[in-house]
Amino acid sequence: MNKILIWSITAALAGFLFGFDTVVISGADKQLQLLWHSSDAFHGSVVMAMALWGTVVGAIFGGIPTNKLGRKKTLFWIGILYFVSAIGAAFANDPFVFAAFRFIGGLGVGASTIAAPAYVSEIAPADKRGRLVALYQFNIVLGILIAFISNYFLKDIGENAWRWMIGVQAIPSFIYILFILGIPESPRWLLSKNRDEEARKVLAKIDPSADVNDLMDDSRENGVVKHENIFMKKYRFPLILAFLIAFFNQFSGINAFLYYAPRIFEEAGLGQNTALLSSIGIGVTNLIFTLIGVALIDKLGRKLLMYIGSVGYIISLGLVSAAFYYNWGGLSVPIFLFLFIASHAIGQGAVIWVFISEIFPNHIRASGQAFGSSVHWVLAAIIPSLIPMLFSEIGPEVVFLIFTLMMVLQLLFVIFLMPETKGISLEVLSETLTKKNIRKNEINENVVRSL
Repeated sequence: MNKILIWSITAALAGFLFGFDTVVISGADKQLQLLWHSSDAFHGSVVMAMALWGTVVGAIFGGIPTNKLGRKKTLFWIGILYFVSAIGAAFANDPFVFAAFRFIGGLGVGASTIAAPAYVSEIAPADKRGRLVALYQFNIVLGILIAFISNYFLKDIGENAWRWMIGVQAIPSFIYILFILGIPESPRWLLSKNRDEEARKVLAKIDPSADVNDLMDDSRENGVVKHENIFMKKYRFPLILAFLIAFFNQFSGINAFLYYAPRIFEEAGLGQNTALLSSIGIGVTNLIFTLIGVALIDKLGRKLLMYIGSVGYIISLGLVSAAFYYNWGGLSVPIFLFLFIASHAIGQGAVIWVFISEIFPNHIRASGQAFGSSVHWVLAAIIPSLIPMLFSEIGPEVVFLIFTLMMVLQLLFVIFLMPETKGISLEVLSETLTKKNIRKNEINENVVRSL
């Protein structure tokens, strides 16, 4: 188990770079807009959102190298992308070059949401899979917190403070590249490529007491099936699940908030320093409640955490909307947003990457995760890019009210559609969810015949 934990943490460090890369731009937000005299529309959709569009491309196509090259090699190249992005963006002298290098970093973020959870889910035992895959989310929020802290301490070093904020990411990126060289390839990926002997050696390292032949047989039954893809009729149910959990994740407003946390706090009447300090508080809250979510995900299950998170979303977002509408001053908005972050961390934050990595069969897992990640990141690119304009046009109170209503719909999704996946092997889950879809189709066909 110690080896599995070390390998899982190493792969999950891609999440640290994901979190850092996503949020570090928030500290440079207004500096960059003033430096390049950008309009709200250009600043939001190009300077701020270009990394997110890179993430969309990385998520859409990240399943290809994850399937072809393997999980390990893909994770290595993700580290290279982060490193190049950090150095290039830090030295950029115009918004287009800056946006291009941020796009490169986004490619790494998008691909990491496929390769890292897939890798960890494929080496983890079923009873510990939730918390091990959730280490990826823990690293995301740790990266977010470190980015907020880094921005706070670098904000006063001069007119080029933004360059240091962006460029410092090159250090953890380089360390991650070195660490990833020490992990083995996923045994389930090796089996899918008929590299049985290599898979046998890795499986023996993962659990020396297990019957390696039985493990290989179970994986083989759910392994290579030629000419299959995630859009086949029998995979419709897991596809719907991946779409909905990713859709609701972004319509909570989480990425919009993380990108513009200081700006939102300033809109609520806080000074610049107080706004940045409140952003650090957001990072701390996120980290604490993510730890709680990681600790509980294999005990309470994915579904109960989503219940808790959904109710917390509805309450907190509703209060934020009311605070802006009624002009409640002081720390009311930061407090309500801390509750929002806590709800996200213990619910969607802890669950999304675990859940998507569990619901597809081995041979199409990377493609399934690419689909779920693509939905997530398309919305993550669109929604934050609209925030400056929406705040100006309809006001933050309406924006947060829309997010509140969307979380009511998420609660209905959890109640009526979302299955529990804790403690079940990937192979059994694959068979169960596929059969569930087949049974639904049979019922529908019988109803049609009877009519």
